[in-house]
Order: sequence, then C-alpha cells, then structure tokens
Amino acid sequence: MARRKKQIRLDNLKIEAVAAEGKSIARLDGQVIFVKGAVPGDVVDVNITKKKKAFMEGSPVHFHQYSDLRVEPTCEYFGTCGGCKWQNLNYASQIEFKQQQVEDSLQRIGKVELPEVATILGSEKTLRYRNKLEFTFSNKKWLTKEQIDTSDKIERNGLGFHIPGLFDKVVDVETCHLMEEPTNAIKNEIRRYALANSLTFFDIRDQHGLLRNLMIRLTDSGEVMVLIQFFEPDQEAIDGLMNHIKEQFPEITSLLYVINQKGNDTIYDQEVVLFAGKDHIEEVMGDLRFKIGPKSFYQTNSAQAKILYDKTIEFADLQGDELVYDLYTGTGTIANYCAKKAKKVIGIEYVEDAIQDAFVNAEVNGITNVDFFAGDMKDVLNDKFVAKHGRPDVIITDPPRAGMHENVVEMILKLSPQKVVYVSCNPATQARDIAMMDANYQVTKIQPVDMFPHTHHVENIVLLTKR
Repeated sequence: MARRKKQIRLDNLKIEAVAAEGKSIARLDGQVIFVKGAVPGDVVDVNITKKKKAFMEGSPVHFHQYSDLRVEPTCEYFGTCGGCKWQNLNYASQIEFKQQQVEDSLQRIGKVELPEVATILGSEKTLRYRNKLEFTFSNKKWLTKEQIDTSDKIERNGLGFHIPGLFDKVVDVETCHLMEEPTNAIKNEIRRYALANSLTFFDIRDQHGLLRNLMIRLTDSGEVMVLIQFFEPDQEAIDGLMNHIKEQFPEITSLLYVINQKGNDTIYDQEVVLFAGKDHIEEVMGDLRFKIGPKSFYQTNSAQAKILYDKTIEFADLQGDELVYDLYTGTGTIANYCAKKAKKVIGIEYVEDAIQDAFVNAEVNGITNVDFFAGDMKDVLNDKFVAKHGRPDVIITDPPRAGMHENVVEMILKLSPQKVVYVSCNPATQARDIAMMDANYQVTKIQPVDMFPHTHHVENIVLLTKR
C-alpha cells in the first residue's frame, strides 16, 4: 500500500511581491515560494502543494495579518473564476507591480542596456472595460461544497468561465463585471431559454451536446455582436434559439452562429452563418472606423488600445517618407492608424479573414497607401517578398504571446530598418527577442500600458534604434 506524502506547512510567511499568473512570492531560507490568493504584505501559513528543487507552490490556510494593499473584491466569483486574480489588490499597487514585471523581464531575460522605463499608463476604467467576452456551456457546472452537501437536486448545466486547471468544469456566472450591458442580460436569457426548452449543454469529455460557446462583442458606438457555437447540427433547435434572441434583443446588430464539431472551439477554420443583421460591427478609434468580424482580432480594451497605438506611432516618429512594415497586423489597426504619417505601410497577418477586414478598413477610411498580405510570418517575410515590395525604413511588430519566431527576428536583422517598434503582451518573450537583436539595435524607449486591470497581464512598447 502506497504511503501518503506528509503535507508540508510553512508558518508565518511574509508575502513580498507578485509573480506571474496572479500568484505572489514569499521566501524562506533563500527559496522562492509561490502562493495563490495572497497579496504583498500578508502574513500567512501556507500548505505546500508542489515542491521542486528551485521553488515551492502553495495556498494560504491561515492569515495572521492582512496587507494594507488589500481591497474587497467586487465579484462574487472571485477566487473560483480565474479571470480577475488581482481583484483583491488595490489598483495603484496592481500597476506598480506590472511596471516592476516589465523592468524585471527586460533586465533578467533580456540582459541588455536599458533606458529608464516610463511610468505605466493605467486604465481609467477598471471594471466593464472589455469589448469582448467568451462564455462556455457545460453540463458539468462547478459546484460549491455547500451545493454538494445539500440533498436538493442541483441543475448541472452552466454557462460561464472555465475553472483554472479544470478543462471540463465551468463557473456558472450570473453577473460578470468585465463588460457593459446588455452582455449579462443576453447571456442570462440564453441560459434561461436553453434550460426551459431542454437544450443540451456541451460535454467536453464525451463530445456531445448542442450548446458549446457564446461570444459577445460591443463597441463604444453601441453596436452588439452575438455569436453562438453549436456542436450538434440540430437546425430546428438552433433556429428556435436564434429567433428568440433576435426578438428579445433588437439592439443586437450582428447575430451569428457556427456549427463546430471539432475537438476544440476555435472558429478560424469554421463557416460563420449570419442569422440577422450585419456580418460585422464597427468601432471608432480617433478619426478612423474599423470593421470587426467574428474572427477578427481587436484589442479588447478599446480606450487603452487608442493609448497603446498613439504611443506606438509616437515611438515610430514617422516623417512621411518611410516604408513601414506592420508585422502581425491583425485587422490592420496599427497599419491604417499610421498610414497618414507614412509613405506606405505593408501589413502581414496569419488570419486571412482579418486581412480581408484590413482591406475593408482601409477602403472605409479612404486610405490608399496600405497593402496587406496573409500567411505565416516566417514564410511570408522573405527575400522574395522584400525584393518585390521594398526594404522597410521602420518595422512595427505586435506578435502573439509566444513572441516572434527566430526566423522572423533574423529577417528583421537582415532588413536592418532604422527603427523597430516592438509592441508585446508578454514582456518575457519580448525580452528574449530583444536580446537576439542587441548587437544591432539599442533599446531607447520603453512604455508599459495596462490593458487588463485585475489581471497580471501587461502590454509593453519598446523602441529599438539601429546602432
């Protein structure tokens, strides 16, 4: 019979700082301990759940002292839903720690000479700041201990967010504070209708059920997009739900659905069916309008996106005669945004639908000095492409969290533009890429921007100038 490992408990640990993924850091005899659910200044007893040579992880079991930095979380699902892990930490401290995260990543991983990091640009709105949310249907709703212990029969179908670390469980969310209404009203009515009409919720393990996923997008101008993913092609049930939503929420300007029978819920390779309204919504940024389709990438904090892009254009310092390459252009937001200050802008993006939107966005705004190309960056950006379209004076790059492929970095070095403006949602991979460019480029400006209050995520802009 296997012997159970003895539980390790460490008492009176002082939480010193924050770390990635919403965890905090304590130290004991030089060893780092990552603690969930604590904030700097707390003094806690911790049960260790993972022990490695270099670090340990654990959860608080008793608080001896609460930090002065703590605040009461707004959301009733805090601590269960993993979406807003810093909601118990005051916002001034959140952005201070994010600034430190940027500095630490660039120094520790990049190991390059750095200028002073500019003060992080915080978000005016810390609640209801998002323009897009995705909710998951599940027939295995997360149950609290009280619900499990009760003798009452409990509804197991839920619509909400995945429990961190449990891919088949969702927290059934009544009110989410991340988006303005009618987000919650739409979500809750869809759940009510589904339960009342015995529509089946998705079983991710066994791959069955009708309702799979719900995406809602809003714009500052009041447009609303709703897209429902169905797994089973039950057209009668689909039409019944879609008609009900259309009647109940006439303010929806784009009502769509997808029948997705893949193993995952990504829709980039799926046909989107327009049920009512337009096949897109439109957002305004500065003096430009942008078309956003169901597959389009658009920064999810619209107000902070403008600040991010304004600062990006400021770093590029375009004089009007430059050829600019905008790598990972998405729907061409940055490319179109900076076009009036450049001679020409060329955008490259993996998602073909996004590139189609980028062309439309240029046309809608009367922009004629841009061109867009779809394909994998490491394959598109090559000698043949540059020979045809010209060698860039400035490169703006805004890659996904994984950063740039090594081939892309090598190509940038080969192209040798005067400036590279690197926008990143992951300072760690940004620092790694910058280190590869250090022999040729010097970091001359750094500007963090907070796009996601109550999370550990931070955007960062770095200006690299040719040595």
